[in-house]
Parts: sequence; structure tokens; C-alpha cells
Amino acid sequence: MAGDPVLVGLVIDEHALSLEELACACGVDADWLHERLDAGLLVCCSGEGAARRFASPQLHRARRLLALERDFDANPELAALVVDLIEEVHRLRSLRQPR
Repeated sequence: MAGDPVLVGLVIDEHALSLEELACACGVDADWLHERLDAGLLVCCSGEGAARRFASPQLHRARRLLALERDFDANPELAALVVDLIEEVHRLRSLRQPR
């Protein structure tokens, strides 16, 4: 899969990605996603097994996990912790009222 083209585009919130589509959008093997799903580091928005579906927040999370693991040689659990912190900072910033 290393030489395969990576799908780049905008995920429309009404359309959820399958596991294979998410893997393609991230440029990883489905096994990489299965490992993170089994460890609870990534969750699907609906369905189970082959019927799992992923929305844009899961795509962003998976891409962040991948970037941290790849760029900083972080283990999956550490990468997930950093992504949790990034997501929390974004959530808190969205709560701030403009002055």
C-alpha cells in the first residue's frame, strides 16, 4: 500500500466512511485501523464489524494518530493521549466567548 495514491477530499458529514475507505483516506492498511479500534484508541460512529462507519471526526483523529506515530515515533497509546489533549484544547477554545 506504500505506493498507492492517497484519497484526499472533503468528507461530508452525512456520508460515513467504511473501514476500507477510512484506511484509504489515511493511507494505511486496514490492520492499522483494526489495532487502534481493538485498543479503544479509535471508535466508529455507527455499526459493528464489517458494517462499521466512520464520520469526519474519526477521520481527523485517525490522521492525527498516524502523524504523531510516524513523525515522532510515538507508540499508539501515547499518540492517542496527545490527540485527546489536542481535541480538548479545541473544545475549550470553542467555548470561549469573543470579547
